[in-house]
Amino acid sequence: MVDIATRVYNHKWKIDPIVRSLIDTDFYKLLMCQSIFRNKPDTIVTFSLINRSKSVRLAELVDEAELREQLDHIRSLSLSRGESTWLRGNTFYGKRQMFRPDFMEWFEGLRLPPYHLEKRDGQYELTFEGKWPEVMLWEIPALSVLMELRSRAVLKTMGRFEIQVLYARAMTKLWEKLERLRAIDGLRIADFGTRRRHSFLWQDWAVQAMREGLGDKFIGTSNCLIAMRREVEAIGTNAHELPMVYSALARNDEELAQAPYQVLADWHEEHDGNLRIILPDTFGTEGFLARAPDWLAKWTGIRVDSGDPATGAEAAIRWWQNHGEDPRTKLVIFSDGLDVEQIEKLHRQFQGRVKASFGWGTLLTNDFNGLAPNDGLAPFSLVCKAVSADGHPTVKLSDNPNKAMGPADEIARYKRVFGVGAQSAVDLVV
Repeated sequence: MVDIATRVYNHKWKIDPIVRSLIDTDFYKLLMCQSIFRNKPDTIVTFSLINRSKSVRLAELVDEAELREQLDHIRSLSLSRGESTWLRGNTFYGKRQMFRPDFMEWFEGLRLPPYHLEKRDGQYELTFEGKWPEVMLWEIPALSVLMELRSRAVLKTMGRFEIQVLYARAMTKLWEKLERLRAIDGLRIADFGTRRRHSFLWQDWAVQAMREGLGDKFIGTSNCLIAMRREVEAIGTNAHELPMVYSALARNDEELAQAPYQVLADWHEEHDGNLRIILPDTFGTEGFLARAPDWLAKWTGIRVDSGDPATGAEAAIRWWQNHGEDPRTKLVIFSDGLDVEQIEKLHRQFQGRVKASFGWGTLLTNDFNGLAPNDGLAPFSLVCKAVSADGHPTVKLSDNPNKAMGPADEIARYKRVFGVGAQSAVDLVV
C-alpha cells in the first residue's frame, strides 16, 4: 500500500503528474462521448471552469506556471495499449464490447485540444473550445488538476510529521464513516468522487478502503483508471451536459421543449438495462416528468442530483405509479452532496419502496474539513460546464436555483418553456 504522506512530501513530477491517463476520468464521460461521436460529432462546444466558491481565490493559491505544466502534460496523453484493450474487451454493465470499433479507433488517436487560460479577479478563467467529442474530455482532468493543485499548495506549507498526522486523521475519519455504512443492510454504494477529489492517490486509497470496509455493499467506482487497476466495476450513465447542449441547438421553443427527450431517445438506441437511467433535473424535475413520453417510464431508474433528494425520489415514485409501474422494481440513484447521515436517512426512508443506490462524491474523496490549519483543505464547489454550442449559450436550471447557470434572458425563456415555477434554494455543500 502507498505511504501517501511520504509520497506527498516527496512529490516528484515523473511519478506524480496529477492526471496520469486519458481514462483517469469518469465512466459516464466515455459513454456520453461515444453517443456524441455517433450523433453530433461536429458540434462546436465551449467549456468553462466555474468556481462557485468565490472565497477560494485559486489564482492566488495556485502557481500559473505549474498549472500550465499540468495542463500541457494532459495534452500529451494518449491511450496506452493496455487501456485500449480494457475498454475494447472488458464487460461493462453485463455487456462486452460496450465501445464500438469506430469510436475506439478515434479515441486511440485522440490528443486533447488546446486550452485558454487567463487570470481575473483572483480566479482562473480556463476555457476549452472544439468539436464536442474532443473538448468534452477536458472537463474531469481540468477539475482534477485545479482541485489537486490547491491541495498541493496547502500541503507545501506543512512539515513531514504534520502531513503524516493529517493523513492519519483523514484515514481515521473515512474509516469511521465506512464502519457506520457497513451496518446498513442492503446498502449499494459507489465512488463518484473523481471530479472534486483531494488527489488521485487519495481517491485510489478511498476506493481500496471501501472495497475492504464495505465488501459487496461497495459496487464500484466512476473512475475508469482506478476501476481498471483495482479490478472493480466502472460505474456511470449520463449527465446534464447532454440536454444542455441539445437544448442550446434547438431552433425554436417547440424544439427546445423536446430536446431533453431527444437526448434520451438517442441514448435508448445505444443502451439498455442499468444504463437506462433518467437524469430529470436539468430544467426542473417536476416539469420533465409531467411532459415525459410514456416509454421513459419503462426505463430502469432515475438519478436524483439536485434539490431535496427525498422530494425528488418521491416525485419519481408518484410518476412511476401513475404510469402503472411498480416503484419497487425501479432504481433511484442519489448523488448530490451525500455524506453518511444523509445516506442513512435516505436508505431508511426508501428501503423496500425502491431499489436505492448511492453515488458518494466529494465527501468521500475530499473530506478534509477541519483537518488543516485555517481549514485550508476544506472542499469547495468547482465545476467545468458546457457554456455554448455552435455559438448559442447553454442553460441549466436545476432543482436548486443556486446551481442555475446561463444568461438571464435565456434562463427566463427556459423557465417559461419548461414551466418552472418557484424553487427552494439549497445551500451548496460541494
